[in-house]
Amino acid sequence: MKKWKNFIFLVVLIIYEELIFSASIFGTISNIGYVILLSIPIASAIFLITTIAKKWNILSTYFFTIITVIIFIAQFIYYNIYQAIISFYSATNAMVQIWQFVDTILEVALGKWYVILLMILPIVILVVLHIFKKLDFEKITLKDRIITLIIALISQIIAILCITLINPNDIYSNKNLYYNVHSPTISANRMGILTTMRLDLQRLIFGFEENTNETLNTDIVLENSNEEEIKPKEIEYNTLDINWDELIENESKSKIKTIYEYMKNAQASNKNEYTGMFEGKNLVVFVAEAFTDLAIDENITPTLYKLYSEGFQFDNFYTPLFPVSTADGEYITDTSLIPKEGTWSLRDVGKNYMPYSYANIFEEKGYNSFAYHDHSATYYDRDKYMKAMGYNSYLARGTGLEKRMNLKSWPSSDIDMIDVTTKDYLTEEKTKFVTYYMTVSGHLNYTTSGNTIVRKNWNIVKDLPYSSKAKGYLSAQLELDRAVELLIKRLEESGELENTVILISGDHYPYGLNLKEINELSDFERDDTFEKHHSIALIWNSTMEEPIKVDKIGSSLDLLPTMLNLFGVEFDSRLLMGTDLLSDNSPLVIYSNRSFITDYGRYSSITKKFEASKELEEGFDENEYVSKISDVIYNKYQVSKLILENNFYDVLWKAMGWK
Repeated sequence: MKKWKNFIFLVVLIIYEELIFSASIFGTISNIGYVILLSIPIASAIFLITTIAKKWNILSTYFFTIITVIIFIAQFIYYNIYQAIISFYSATNAMVQIWQFVDTILEVALGKWYVILLMILPIVILVVLHIFKKLDFEKITLKDRIITLIIALISQIIAILCITLINPNDIYSNKNLYYNVHSPTISANRMGILTTMRLDLQRLIFGFEENTNETLNTDIVLENSNEEEIKPKEIEYNTLDINWDELIENESKSKIKTIYEYMKNAQASNKNEYTGMFEGKNLVVFVAEAFTDLAIDENITPTLYKLYSEGFQFDNFYTPLFPVSTADGEYITDTSLIPKEGTWSLRDVGKNYMPYSYANIFEEKGYNSFAYHDHSATYYDRDKYMKAMGYNSYLARGTGLEKRMNLKSWPSSDIDMIDVTTKDYLTEEKTKFVTYYMTVSGHLNYTTSGNTIVRKNWNIVKDLPYSSKAKGYLSAQLELDRAVELLIKRLEESGELENTVILISGDHYPYGLNLKEINELSDFERDDTFEKHHSIALIWNSTMEEPIKVDKIGSSLDLLPTMLNLFGVEFDSRLLMGTDLLSDNSPLVIYSNRSFITDYGRYSSITKKFEASKELEEGFDENEYVSKISDVIYNKYQVSKLILENNFYDVLWKAMGWK
């Protein structure tokens, strides 16, 4: 029996780490059966490697134990920052950037020290067992190897049978997660971290095509909640003249045909009283680092408050965090598509045709386009992204902005970026323009020691009744406020203020703050699942006579179609995954783990609980509703992925003779 103690140790090690992770991250260990069954084959593989020869066995047992612990700690810290499971793609591509987040990593580790200690405990136990000779590091026999393989095989077969046969029809069933659907967070919750990482690595190496024939139902759509109240003949939609049936009939590629079939049935958004409200005006777009409604205060950030109090007031707006943080947030905001999991969509879209980007849309109308970022031009391959989005000029560090301003400090100043760039588009010729700013001044860490912007503005916030980090966040956002103030001043001086619309939204919530610090700045109690991501979008023009309050639930996915409608752009709303927030379409906020918020309530894919937000009509089937919305979300994920992978807009534009 002694020779099997090493095997038992490895099995217990993996199960223990899985349970600690699940309990601390998801608050549950309800899927312990799958974790045990799927951990045994992994432990068996390690056991076979660590029983080749005595000296090797000792070293390799320590090596695999330490590596296992490191993997779980890394995933634990990453999830606490990004609320996602790190993929092998992101891990291998982001190693050179990790230095910028050392302080945050240390802060999370120190804040969750007790979990880290629990995860490290198996290493201590291994040392103790080794010292007291409770483990056998001798080479095992061929018979023992065969027995180990049989144990692993039996465990894997039982696991696969359970995965395949138990509740297989749900879109996020264990069967679909294992074979057809790539959703790492749900998979980690159901089957464990190591199995999820194994699937991720397997799919990265060998490729992975989600079986849309098994899972995609293009007939499922999210109908308008008030559809029956409006006579169809009175509705005019934001659509183009596209014969979907003809396209489907003539298309030989199954993936393109799948997109066509989805678009044919997709719910278009209706034109409304705000359609064309800003037609012919200039546009300045800010995707602001970590900007949320927490940064809006009449006294501290008066310019941002001015834009909110005088412009559109989206009080039920969210910016859910996706795995690649800023890159995914920017991609969602700019494209109204959901990022593909396991890769960097911002990088991958660089080779695609994107007709509905602001630059491409407005350049067709004779506008000049400009893009700026007060950080590296190539971070996330943003230079290629901006080219795909159609911007004629993109200045950042490495493409010329460093010649105009100081980009050596961290983070750089949004005020300086505005100061040195307005001359490009506010010219004597009065040409129309669309200008895009990706800011960086609001970036973590929110400390005077690690952030030059926090240090710069500290005297303004130091006496506020908040904790140091909360004040640091406001200090960082002050830079954005002053930058927008300067922009408005320059617009007014050039006579372009009335002719220019300003749009400001964030890329994600300020994950440099913990929930307690976030709630210090919030005027309502936020939870860790949904409301932490509550945010705001500012749409403002100086000619607006009064603010326009919008109670409808929405997210950054909805900004592009909303803006296209406001500018009176002819577009087909079925080609985008978001919806015009001023239309009658039913709202839907989608989270990266496939949780959601609608006008009926909110659903957590982790706890599998639906919380109604209003009194539901008699006969409302909660399970049926959750299943339907989950199908809608899955469709949007898959179609977004297919659009990205197949350069779909280029295919459609050529098929329609538009290009």
